Amino acid sequence: MKTDSLFYKLFQQAPQLVLELAGIDQAGAENYQFRSEEIKQTAFRLDGVLTPPLEKPDLPLVFVEVQFQVDHGFYSRFFCEIFFYLHQNRPIHPWHAVVIYPSRKVETSGERHYSVLLESAQVQRIYLDELARKPSQQVRVRLVQLITEDIKQAPKIAQALIKAIENNELAVDNKAQILEIIETILVYKFPKLSREEIQKMLGYNDISLKETRFYQDVYAEGQQEGRQEGRQEGEAKLILRLLVRLFGELGADTQNRITRLNVGQLEALGEALLDFSSKEDVERWLEK
Repeated sequence: MKTDSLFYKLFQQAPQLVLELAGIDQAGAENYQFRSEEIKQTAFRLDGVLTPPLEKPDLPLVFVEVQFQVDHGFYSRFFCEIFFYLHQNRPIHPWHAVVIYPSRKVETSGERHYSVLLESAQVQRIYLDELARKPSQQVRVRLVQLITEDIKQAPKIAQALIKAIENNELAVDNKAQILEIIETILVYKFPKLSREEIQKMLGYNDISLKETRFYQDVYAEGQQEGRQEGRQEGEAKLILRLLVRLFGELGADTQNRITRLNVGQLEALGEALLDFSSKEDVERWLEK
């Protein structure tokens, strides 16, 4: 698993993950944008910049680096990139830097030239192996801990996290986003498994499935089609699309039988499919 690329993908999905890790006030976090930045006329490139909205000048501009390799020139390059960026862009916001290491063993010393910066409140270093040993009630911190889990333990830990979310044991501001991130982490850890196999591994139930983005996107499309084409036809297309996403292409006979169902039957099928684990379950339901 290429861990640094996974982190940057997660930061794009949920910028507030960086803020939560760094302990930065998350007021207005939903308006942050995460991207990489090329420093003009230099060979430097910032891999991660978290930019707050212009209308909130008190929120910090956050520079993020995931450093999983020993690099003796890292701090020299990183601080040069930050100050070149500040010089060229003249942002109105204060700045904060976050460096994520797998452990202290990977970090190289910057004390000779950068001790003032490294000891300041503006620069924060996070060591994932130490983070993993600390119990947390913060959902996004638990997600980072999931990334560092041994591959054999990861499914069990992910299932427990989902269960805690569904039982409201952990406060979640965006359940759909958190479920998608858990799924993404497992996809990276088990690259040979399909998304459907990952979902089965996680033990998705009706609550989990309905909260995922793919369900919401498909449902929204079906609702739009339903308004345009009539409720029965729209419901049938929605059900078929969900079934294809879950189990792959359906046989022509199965598709025809579903399109002939009335609205009440389609709604019943929509509820029942959340308990299905294969195409055979669909066919058994239709037989009944």
